Amino acid sequence: MEDTQIGWIAAIIIGGVAGWIASSVMKSDTGIFLNIVLGIIGAAIASFLFSFLGVSFGGWLGYLVAGIVGACILIWGVRAVRS
Repeated sequence: MEDTQIGWIAAIIIGGVAGWIASSVMKSDTGIFLNIVLGIIGAAIASFLFSFLGVSFGGWLGYLVAGIVGACILIWGVRAVRS
């Protein structure tokens, strides 16, 4: 998250949007707080995974894309563990 050069308030807002989009794509019923958490943690996880592939995202748009991908991975992982 430090590499994206966005502030904490922007990270919360973008994380919430990313979590909301991911929950819509994955058809999960989560609340606003969990959407924010999924988006922020998902962005951190996706950025870490993409760094192994040599892909780097910058700015708020990159943070949003990484958040959506990461949140989808988190939702999928939780569903896999619960089943």
